[in-house]
Amino acid sequence: MLLIHNVCPDHGDRLIRRTLTTDEPIPKGAVWIDLLKPTSLEDKKIEAHLGISIPTREEMHDLEPSEIIYTENGAHYMTARVICQSETDVPKLADVTFILTEAALVTVRYDEPGAFGIFLNRATKPDGCGMEPAAVLEGLIEAIVDRAAEVLRGVGDRIDARSRQIFDGKSSDVEQGGAYQAVIRKIGQYEHLISNVRESMVSVERVLLFLSANFKRSKKSASAITPEWRSAIRDVQAIEEHATFISSKLQFMLDATLGLVGLEQNKIIKLFSVVAVVLMPPTLIASIYGMNFKAMPELEWAHGYPMALAMMVVFAILPYLFFRWKKWL
Repeated sequence: MLLIHNVCPDHGDRLIRRTLTTDEPIPKGAVWIDLLKPTSLEDKKIEAHLGISIPTREEMHDLEPSEIIYTENGAHYMTARVICQSETDVPKLADVTFILTEAALVTVRYDEPGAFGIFLNRATKPDGCGMEPAAVLEGLIEAIVDRAAEVLRGVGDRIDARSRQIFDGKSSDVEQGGAYQAVIRKIGQYEHLISNVRESMVSVERVLLFLSANFKRSKKSASAITPEWRSAIRDVQAIEEHATFISSKLQFMLDATLGLVGLEQNKIIKLFSVVAVVLMPPTLIASIYGMNFKAMPELEWAHGYPMALAMMVVFAILPYLFFRWKKWL
């Protein structure tokens, strides 16, 4: 799908989104060309229009670390990993290639990250976005960072909810182990999601550092890092620090959960131990009177059987009372 975003000067500068067919020419004033699952014909059309090469999906996926970010024929090629909603509850990472030229920004993607929808909602409003390729790229990166922060905030809220569930859980849930099992499974999912956010922000930070060192615009600061890039880099680093903090909370929750599981197991083992000690004296008495010796006068007693039962009950109660006195139960 070939999506073209033109400048609309009436009622304030804003972007207009158009979907082009393969036969339609690229209109003038297109500052952003978004290739969503492009065909080979669409790739060739953009290559002929801007004089650049468009990477295929296989090339984007198999890029070496040294080939993720580079400059070719005056165009800056940058591939970042962006948080994208998946069929499961855990968002995945989608490869997005940004090609920044003087004429237009080209994005090549084969998924639909939520950050693109967030940016389009802003950019299609009057004065919602700058009307040059670099400004569009700034807005996209800002939306990607905002989306990552939103995902991370959601993870933090769910972690707090799970923490309350495990530490304030009902005794029935704890005894059955249902709460512990659910929390441990969720901890694994949350850690995977946090790793995805961190990996995405690392790739975005590389893009920003590359732009700050290799791309300068007129009417901007003479320093290597323009204010926009500097602010975005700070935001990315803040998200990375937040991800590290949440990851440490997850590790604490995992350790605490495993510790509580150990405590519950110790309670069960202690219960079995008490039952074994309580039943030991009655078992001894029953074993003694179960022996087949002739010289056992108690066997001839009329009240021998009730006496043996009474002894079993008494010697079973005594250890229990002793454990209660020692507060071991």
